Amino acid sequence: MLEKHKDDRKSPGAWRATKDGFGNGTPTSSFFPKDHPFPFLTRKFLQWTFYLLLPFIVFRFYFYPSPPPSHLAIPLSSLPLNSSPSSSSSFPPQLPEEEGILSKETACDYTQGKWVPDKMGPLYNGTTCGTIKDGQNCMSHGRPDLGFLYWRWQPQECQLPRFDPNEFLQFFADRHIAFVGDSMARNQLESLVCMVSSVSPPNLVYKNGDDDNKFRRWHFASHNASVSIYWSPFLVKGVEKSKNGPDHNELYLDRIDERWGKDLDGIDTIVLSIGHWFLHPAVYLDDGKVLGCHYCPGLNHTEIGFYDVLRKAVRTTLNTISDRRGDGIDVILTTFSPSHFEGDWDKFGACPKTEPYGEGEKLLEGMDADMRKIEVEEVESARLGIGGNQKKVRLEALDVTRLSLMRPDGHPGPYMYPFPFANGVGERVQNDCVHWCLPGPVDTWNQILLQVIKRLRRQ
Repeated sequence: MLEKHKDDRKSPGAWRATKDGFGNGTPTSSFFPKDHPFPFLTRKFLQWTFYLLLPFIVFRFYFYPSPPPSHLAIPLSSLPLNSSPSSSSSFPPQLPEEEGILSKETACDYTQGKWVPDKMGPLYNGTTCGTIKDGQNCMSHGRPDLGFLYWRWQPQECQLPRFDPNEFLQFFADRHIAFVGDSMARNQLESLVCMVSSVSPPNLVYKNGDDDNKFRRWHFASHNASVSIYWSPFLVKGVEKSKNGPDHNELYLDRIDERWGKDLDGIDTIVLSIGHWFLHPAVYLDDGKVLGCHYCPGLNHTEIGFYDVLRKAVRTTLNTISDRRGDGIDVILTTFSPSHFEGDWDKFGACPKTEPYGEGEKLLEGMDADMRKIEVEEVESARLGIGGNQKKVRLEALDVTRLSLMRPDGHPGPYMYPFPFANGVGERVQNDCVHWCLPGPVDTWNQILLQVIKRLRRQ
């Protein structure tokens, strides 16, 4: 039953619960007057009503939090420096105790969904974090339409939580996460650093020259967390074409790029991203022998395309990580991110859309679908191949291809350069319809990344 604590007799609201069968006790309190016609019935009714409603209340506010009032929407002219949903999260991160909640998170398919309007806006703007590559800083470069900032990805089966920088730092306290790959890996890395910097200042502790931020590391002293970027556009060893060398790339498909491979023992989570560089002219080698090439006129090599080469590069990378690491590592492969060129890359309006595609308006097909399929299949094959070693090497595909395909409005376009139309619209203007504005749709990749990491840790 519920009885008054001896030390709290002067406080009518203080209670102590005691066991009595299935909780069939009665309170002894002055809440109900003694002359109430049915005091016991009233107390029993209120007590059981509360017990019955409590699970529904918890379920409602956990899975369907109320949207913020319209007056809290972020003004277009002044995006927030810190919009973290949790400024004082507990440490270490608390895991759900209810099996139902855990299974729902585990089963969620983030690849299926739609973009819906969102008044909250991003966690950062073009001037708050200082790590955005100049070509992706669309706001600072004068892009006039900022509607692309106010969309969120809504999966069909679940809610995708807003990115919580505090939660990310708690999961990576005393840990190192590294992004390895091409410029898309760097795009995703800079998005992550900017979102986390909304609650903790990043310190740039390493850089190798000023060559487009290709090799850098940031340290978040508040949690001793490190975030790095390694430029490696093929993941395997590669010699990039240059002005003074051959006009094609050379890929060695049987070995990884040691520029990141040599640091593998010090990485706790590695996020891989490749694809677009495989479209360029290249010669492919395996075990010292030339296998063939892609678009290599004038060379006496067999044209073999790039699909099988991409598969081989991903396979070599995942197998090497699994072979070298025995003390636990999360390996996450971000899938291919489609471009959205409409016409020539150097003409006005190359990627003119200002809103996401609607349902059924754009299908995932052709090269975009093929590149994604190869990457997802290789992750699954590697997961099956390591068998019982999955507790030490956890593999996951961060499948962002379809949700990125639906965002033709999120690219810099001509705003890869500052104020490109200050002197009027010229006949030719260079456009970037491949990379993503920051802030922008790529922030959603890191929303999902955090959920994937949480699930892998729980396993």
